[in-house]
Amino acid sequence: MSEASVNGASRDFIEVVHGALDAEVCAAIIARMRDSNELQPGRVGGGVFPELKDSRDLSITGHAGWEDIDRRINNAVFAGLLAYLRRYPQALIAPLMLQYAAPDGTQQRLTADNIAGTDDAALGTLASACFRPGPTNLQWYRADSGGYPYWHCELYPRDARCETLHRHLLWTIYLNDGFQEGETEFFFQQRIVVPRTGDLLIAPTAFTHTHRGNRPRGGDKFIATGWILFQRAEALYQA
Repeated sequence: MSEASVNGASRDFIEVVHGALDAEVCAAIIARMRDSNELQPGRVGGGVFPELKDSRDLSITGHAGWEDIDRRINNAVFAGLLAYLRRYPQALIAPLMLQYAAPDGTQQRLTADNIAGTDDAALGTLASACFRPGPTNLQWYRADSGGYPYWHCELYPRDARCETLHRHLLWTIYLNDGFQEGETEFFFQQRIVVPRTGDLLIAPTAFTHTHRGNRPRGGDKFIATGWILFQRAEALYQA
C-alpha cells in the first residue's frame, strides 16, 4: 500500500481515545477543582470575554500542588498522541522532513512506512524530539450558563514569542458526563463529539477544525485541555 493511501476511508483527523484517563482520577480532579479558590474567569486569545467563553479555569502546569495531576494527564495525552501519529504519520513527518541513518550509513528520509514499523519506545523518542506539551488547563463550565459557544480555532499570531503559532494539535479530556448537550462541535466536519468521562479528543489546531464547546444542560461540565506544540526552531535545528 502506498504512503498516500488512506485505506479507502474518509478521515476528518478528529480522534477520540475512549477511557484515556481513569474515571477515579477524573473524579478526584473534579473534587480538587470544586475545593480550589484559585480558578479564574476563562480567557480567550484576546482576554476575558464571557459572551464568547464562560468558564472558571486553572492552568496547572508548574502550579504547586498540582504536579501529580499534570503528570497523569500528560501521560494520557502522550499515549493518545502516539496512537494519533500511527493513524496520521504525516502529522509528524510532513512538516519536518525527518531523516534517519540507514544501516548502510546513508541518510534516508523518514516515511509513513517507517513509522508503521517503529515500536512505541522509538516513536515516543521521536515524538518527544519534535513536539512538546503546552500548559494543561482545567476548565469548569456551569450548567445552563457556561460554555464556549464562539466558533474558534487554536492557531493565531497573538503572543510575542509566537507560542500560539507552534500549536499543532489540540486535545481535551472530558472529566465527567453527568449533563446533557455540552458537546464539542466541529464546524466544517459537521461532527459532534459527545463528552464521556475519561475520553481524550485530539484534532488539528488550524481553521480547518474550527470548533466550539456547547453549553451543558442540567449539570456542570469539567474538562482538561491543552495543545501539543512543535519544539521551537532553536531546539529542532541545532547547528
